[in-house]
Amino acid sequence: MKTIILSYFRNIAMVLWRLLRNPMARIGLVLLVIFSGIALFAPILAPPKYDFAPYRMPHKGFSTIPKPPNPNNVFGTTSGQYDIYYGVVWGTRTAFKTGLLVVLVAALIGVCVGVISGYYGGWIDEIIMRMVDIVWTIPSLILAMALVVSFGRGLENIMLALALVSWRWYARVIRSEVLKIKEMGYVHAAKIMGVSDIRIMIRHILPNTIYPIIIMGTLEMGSIVIMASFMSFIGLGAPKGYADWGQMVALARNYIVGPPEAPLKYWYTIFFPGGCIILFVLAWNLIGDALRDTFDPKQ
Repeated sequence: MKTIILSYFRNIAMVLWRLLRNPMARIGLVLLVIFSGIALFAPILAPPKYDFAPYRMPHKGFSTIPKPPNPNNVFGTTSGQYDIYYGVVWGTRTAFKTGLLVVLVAALIGVCVGVISGYYGGWIDEIIMRMVDIVWTIPSLILAMALVVSFGRGLENIMLALALVSWRWYARVIRSEVLKIKEMGYVHAAKIMGVSDIRIMIRHILPNTIYPIIIMGTLEMGSIVIMASFMSFIGLGAPKGYADWGQMVALARNYIVGPPEAPLKYWYTIFFPGGCIILFVLAWNLIGDALRDTFDPKQ
């Protein structure tokens, strides 16, 4: 057991060393560390005005005209006089919460389905994969929107809908890996020794097929945040005033382009939340690409 643990730590150290050698990965890690710090220290960087609802953005007044950055609102205010700085800081937590929960739930469902389908094969594989094919016929965004409309508006329902849509990617990838691994000699040896199927799947197959899932999950983080932001933008997300980057962009939709004489007059309403979405997605994509190169240098 001690040897196995040391081997895992050695593999992790090797992956980190290869990852840090990639300049793009270093940029992604720096961005991710910055966002993680903002999310971790959000109560210090932007103390909540409402103790019972820390994600509720404070606002002074109800004017629809945004106010530019000033000493009281360093990033200015958006439509409804919501504090952009507060929304950006606490929206970082919303982005992490949405991305991580959706990826973890989708990966868990997809891995379970893919491992069972690939390991047992036969009619079990046929039934499961035909169900996956049926789900694949519906575009992801349309299916997610339909589920959110069915469940009802809300950030939690968006996360549930995205998880129920995203699992199919993981199921197909893990199944293809299991089909190769289950023919290896050590798997046949375990079967001959009478090891149970569950133990074989958990101890022998899953550890050797998990790397593509890690890469997919990392790349999927950015896609999930974009899809969640889009659904918040069209009004399917959290209630108005919730610290969410997508909703902040929605609040600024009428001021993306200012008056003809000053087209960039309200630049701050879209620059800060939109910039956060871009950099957050970029960070995860850079790390995901670097992980793919690390786990499979031949590519």
